[in-house]
Amino acid sequence: MGDVIEMLRAGLPAAAVVTDPEVTASYARDMAGFSAAGVPLAVVLPRTVAEVQHVMRTATAERVAVVPQGARTGLSGGANAVDGCIVLSLRKMDRILEIDPVDRVAVVEPGVVNAVLSRAVAERGLSYPPDPSSWEQCTIGGNIGTGAGGLCCVKYGVTAEYVLGLDVVLADGRLLSTGRRTAKGVAGYDLTRLFVGSEGTLGVVVKAVVALRPAPPPQLALVAEFPSAAAACAAVCAIMEGGHVPSLLELMDATTIRAVNAMAQMGLPESTEALLLAAFDTPDPAADLAALGALCTAAGATEVVPAQDAAESELLLQARRLSLTALEKVSTATMIDDVCVPRGRLGEMLDGVAAIAERHGLTIGVCAHAGDGNTHPVVCFDAHDPEESRRARESFDEIMALGLALGGTITGEHGVGLLKRDWLARELGPTGVELQRGIKAVFDPLGLLNPGKVF
Repeated sequence: MGDVIEMLRAGLPAAAVVTDPEVTASYARDMAGFSAAGVPLAVVLPRTVAEVQHVMRTATAERVAVVPQGARTGLSGGANAVDGCIVLSLRKMDRILEIDPVDRVAVVEPGVVNAVLSRAVAERGLSYPPDPSSWEQCTIGGNIGTGAGGLCCVKYGVTAEYVLGLDVVLADGRLLSTGRRTAKGVAGYDLTRLFVGSEGTLGVVVKAVVALRPAPPPQLALVAEFPSAAAACAAVCAIMEGGHVPSLLELMDATTIRAVNAMAQMGLPESTEALLLAAFDTPDPAADLAALGALCTAAGATEVVPAQDAAESELLLQARRLSLTALEKVSTATMIDDVCVPRGRLGEMLDGVAAIAERHGLTIGVCAHAGDGNTHPVVCFDAHDPEESRRARESFDEIMALGLALGGTITGEHGVGLLKRDWLARELGPTGVELQRGIKAVFDPLGLLNPGKVF
């Protein structure tokens, strides 16, 4: 393995190859629990495409696994190291290369932080809509790798809908350009979409052309209290059936409400069983909120509180933004699920999760992107208690089984990684798995890119 290190150093700046065990250990895993992580041979931090190509050529020549990484904010173990691998961190490739207000695109390197891009295009009167909860830390490359979503996807969609073109270094070091920067383009197979959500198993993204939109007006929000999760979910169905297009439609269950109150003393109504938060960024958001509020009342809301201005709206939405952090403080560890179901089955999903929590004697809070049916049940448990840890893992699996039984999917935006690898096979079926493994073999015949992930 010493030869591999020397070969890497031959084509890279000295500071780009890190072998100090204490430092490399800090790159070993993302934020997922219950996911094994190995000991990397080295961490490489390239700044140029040529340096990434050198890494991949070296890895291919020496048959060494490579694990691409962004900010390691992922929640599925997709960025975890394997023993003896090269961890390829793209964090230092962090330049915004171009912002074009005419074609409404930005060209960026993979290490650009989501929030940095959003603020940069905002200065030009534009927006980059995908906004994962970790947008202040997560990178565009990581967002592309997992097909990330966010709070605004009910109106604006997810990362895949904004990636127009990619430059990708393949396993053998060749550089592939996919897609386009034009508004239209259907030449050949859509390899760009194939790479989005591939979790670093097909190639290493080194540049992306992403679509931008005109900056929307400031959004106005409301919060509605419900006596049951089923009533809140009925309101969601009525809102979507009525043709409304909120910029945000989020749900918090009673467990999540109590956790947020305990952490931030926000004074949320703990007598309610569910909070629905909605926002509009339309020309007349107050009128849209009034119509939505009427639907909430008809569905059984006990109180509907609209914000009067953008500052008040942000205060209302702060509770939702704190949900995951608050639930993480309930116990020593959490497992965050990511099950997406049809909107019409959302009530059944929440009731089913509550039953699973009761059966296993665990605290499981649910926050959800209600507008697109993407739920995030958060299993809270004591990691130092083997019995409780076992029940946590069982409950996590039961939640995924429930999602599939309701016609959903095991992941809406977090990816498969290590955590859900076995469940992917159940969702895709034997034929689906065979074809996807065949695609992997075309791009990475030696199996060097992020091995053990997804399949």
